[in-house]
Amino acid sequence: MEAFLKEIEEKKSLLDSKRPLPEYTVKSIRENLLLEWTYNSNAIEGNTLTFKETKVVLEGITVGGKTLREHLEVINHKEAILYVEEIVKDKEPLSEWQIKNIHRLVLKGIYDEYAGTYRNQNVIISGVEHKPPNFLVVPKEMEKLIEWYKTGTQNLHPVERAAYLHGKFIGIHLFVDGNGRTARLLLNLELMKDGYVPIVIQNNKRIEYYNALDKAHTTNNYNDFIKLVAQEVKRSLDQYLELIDSSYNH
Repeated sequence: MEAFLKEIEEKKSLLDSKRPLPEYTVKSIRENLLLEWTYNSNAIEGNTLTFKETKVVLEGITVGGKTLREHLEVINHKEAILYVEEIVKDKEPLSEWQIKNIHRLVLKGIYDEYAGTYRNQNVIISGVEHKPPNFLVVPKEMEKLIEWYKTGTQNLHPVERAAYLHGKFIGIHLFVDGNGRTARLLLNLELMKDGYVPIVIQNNKRIEYYNALDKAHTTNNYNDFIKLVAQEVKRSLDQYLELIDSSYNH
């Protein structure tokens, strides 16, 4: 893993050396990222809008035969990404308030009574071994997570820290709904704070993603999940570098 993380750092350094990036390239990368991130994160959770339909909804057009919830999931996710970008720009430290705000945006208009509010009931996650903690201890678990983040992550590589944050957050299952989307937003928030480009967990890797998370939660072995995140970081960096090189060559 160390060699893999070193390779990622080299690619990041190469990308940083090319900054400031061409304006139009940055714009097109960002638009594509908003679409890919929103489509895949929602698809993992069962949203049936296709990639092209998601693009249309992001442009403000309604798709016939799809539910209001599916439309809102797209619009809300875009708003949440914009909020994450603001946090990064303002260099705000991670806080419970921030996490609740991200979640509030994710569930806005879908489950307003649960948006930004910790769950007040117990839940079972279908298809996995891990059982989230009793709802009564959720606030305390969240306090512990923030404390761990502040005091126990200094020696972690940024990619490892982002993966652990996502995994630990999902393990608590803070909210009745919207945990997955919020966790993936937190994952990228953490990467972006350290100057990394955002990643997209692909819907076609859903099983691998769930299995790696379940292993982390039931055995406390995060290696598979860190590796999965690291692979996506590398893929994202490669995409950026390829696009920038081709724009410089024209």
